[in-house]
Amino acid sequence: MTNQTFIRAYLRASSEDQNANRAKTALTSFANERGRKVAAWYVENASGARAHRSELMRLIDDAEPGDVLLIEQVDRLTRLNKGDWEHLKGAIQTAGIRIVSLDLPTSHAAMTVSASDDFTGRMLDAVNAMLMDMLAAVARKDYDDRRRRQAEGIQQAKERGQYKGRPSDQKLHQRIRELRGQGLSVRKTADILGCSPSTVQRAIKAAQ
Repeated sequence: MTNQTFIRAYLRASSEDQNANRAKTALTSFANERGRKVAAWYVENASGARAHRSELMRLIDDAEPGDVLLIEQVDRLTRLNKGDWEHLKGAIQTAGIRIVSLDLPTSHAAMTVSASDDFTGRMLDAVNAMLMDMLAAVARKDYDDRRRRQAEGIQQAKERGQYKGRPSDQKLHQRIRELRGQGLSVRKTADILGCSPSTVQRAIKAAQ
C-alpha cells in the first residue's frame, strides 16, 4: 500500500435522532496510531438494513483501487440480508476497496501492507472476506431479533392499552427551533446537531 492510498471513513447512525459522528474520534485515533490520516469522511443517518445509502454509494464511486474503507464496526456497514450484502460486497470488491473495521483485528493489517506485496494482500483479503461474511450475518440476525422483540413489545403494550408511539426528542427539537430561529438553514442545523434534515423539518412542523 503506498502513501497515495486514501483512507475513506464511513460513519452511519441508524435513526435520524442519533449522531453519526459519534465514532469520528475513535477512527481518527486508529488511523493516526498507524501513521495514517483519514482523507475523506462519509457521514449519514440511515438504516444499515437499507441497501441504497447515498453516502456509502458516493464513497464507492470516489474510491480508487487499494483505498481503505474504514468503519468502527461491521454493523455500521451492513445489517443487510444475504442478497443485498452480496451485492454491496461485490460493488466494494469491484472498486478494489479494502475494508478495515475496528472490531475485526485481522483487517487492521490492510492499513500498512504494501501495495507491492500481492501475496500478503490476497491472503488478507481472503481471510477478511470470510470473517466479514460471518460478522455481516451476525449483524443481520441482531437486527432481525431486535425488530422482532420491538414488535412483540409494541403488541403487548397495545393489548394493555399503554402504547403511545415513539416520543419525540424534546431537547433536540428545542435546539432545532433555536438554530432555525437564528436563521440557519435546515442542512446547517442538521449538520450542527448531528441529525438528519428530515428530523429538522419534522421538529419545525411540530412547532407550527
